Amino acid sequence: MTLSMEQLILLVIIATLAAIVYSLRILVIMERRVAKMEGHVEKITRRVLREELKIEKALKRKRR
Repeated sequence: MTLSMEQLILLVIIATLAAIVYSLRILVIMERRVAKMEGHVEKITRRVLREELKIEKALKRKRR
């Protein structure tokens, strides 16, 4: 099976578009993972802040 020049060019274009679509799919998946990790970091940060406030209150009470 021999391909004409037009068919070869079309095949290259279609393969390039398929690679772009696949790369965008991977990029979206990675972005979702990063967003989920950021959410976890924010949650942990809130917990740490809450705990620090408790410690500060306890220290203030102790000084009095």
